[in-house]
Amino acid sequence: MALYIRDAEVDSLAAEIQKLTNAPTKTEAVRQALKHELARARKELPLRERFARAKAMADALGPNDPNFDMKAFTDEMWGDA
Repeated sequence: MALYIRDAEVDSLAAEIQKLTNAPTKTEAVRQALKHELARARKELPLRERFARAKAMADALGPNDPNFDMKAFTDEMWGDA
């Protein structure tokens, strides 16, 4: 899927990012900038929303096994059994 930059200011910003980061292309410069912005924006999500996302991921794993013995599992994993 193509992304076309038709705005002179955005093109100029991409060129500046490319130069400052030594990115080989404007595409790579834009990729890096977008990844950095996404990371920054995700950090700013309210704790309640971050927790809800984490809980949804944990819920997707399924219910806990009430008979699971973490100590025995850890001992076996480390060869201490």
